[in-house]
Amino acid sequence: MDLLGDNNEEKTPLSFTNRIDLSELQEGIQKIKQELSKVIVGQKGMIDMLITALLAEGHVLIEGVPGVAKTITAKLLAKTLTVDFGRIQFTPDLMPSDILGTSIFDMKKSEFEFKKGPVFTNMLLIDEINRAPAKTQAALFEVMEERQITMDGAKYSLEPPFMVLATQNPIEQEGTYRLPEAQLDRFLFKINVEYPTIEEEVEIIAREHELKDGKKIDQISAFLSKEQIKKYQNLVNDIIVEPHLLKYIAEIIVNTRNNQFLYIGASPRASIAILKASKAYAAMNGRDFVTPEDIKQVAIPVLQHRIIVTPEREMEGVTSKQIITQIIQTIEIPR
Repeated sequence: MDLLGDNNEEKTPLSFTNRIDLSELQEGIQKIKQELSKVIVGQKGMIDMLITALLAEGHVLIEGVPGVAKTITAKLLAKTLTVDFGRIQFTPDLMPSDILGTSIFDMKKSEFEFKKGPVFTNMLLIDEINRAPAKTQAALFEVMEERQITMDGAKYSLEPPFMVLATQNPIEQEGTYRLPEAQLDRFLFKINVEYPTIEEEVEIIAREHELKDGKKIDQISAFLSKEQIKKYQNLVNDIIVEPHLLKYIAEIIVNTRNNQFLYIGASPRASIAILKASKAYAAMNGRDFVTPEDIKQVAIPVLQHRIIVTPEREMEGVTSKQIITQIIQTIEIPR
């Protein structure tokens, strides 16, 4: 293509600049990824979705067999941020008060005083969330949705940012309780962690061999403050989404409700989740506008825990991920 005009002056090719300055956000996210890569081998998809959820102010359910770095990744992500971090190991005897806190009578003041539980933090890691009974799981409903708890008629708000990272093992079912649909719906993403490749497995072994007596978590430095995270979350809210892409999201959701392979489709909360997640994913990749590819990228982790496959198809081995993929492929991509 000839870029020279009649006056022989060179013409500059067209370039696009963001209407929203995302340079600081991108730099911060890149630092997080660099820190995590010091310890975590592979798992790029999981790390991308965890950061996307952080920017979208969402919670994440991480599912995978033991030993695939679910817990350590969550801990290391918290270590890259100067935020308060809490961890709860869910067990069958865990009570709601063990999570939320309880009122204790103060003899000096002759009144009850509320002692806050471990949920009052910025990033909460819940290990094996399906090990606690329904009553304890239900204690998380309000705090995950509204970032507050109600105790003895009084409301206690949590300091932002607040994010729940929960893990569960899909294989071991003894002594576990299935998460109710209402709670699953409060997770922005469900991430399935796969086994590493042979090359990644070799790298994991080599790093462990070189580590000697060192601790993995000591290699990680903190970069982002609470104020920076909140600033980035506010930037994500300003990401541009064209009307035809809003319709594209709606078409995906409506198709889950009309799909013959699904017993239950996705709710409007899923539409909002895809919207927020696609905006965060676009910002993480340096764009102030959402593309159809952003929506497709987040659709599976947003939807796979919100829909239920019919018993007949489930017996045939059909998964929710396969059905979501098929739905996305059948809908015309807006341009």
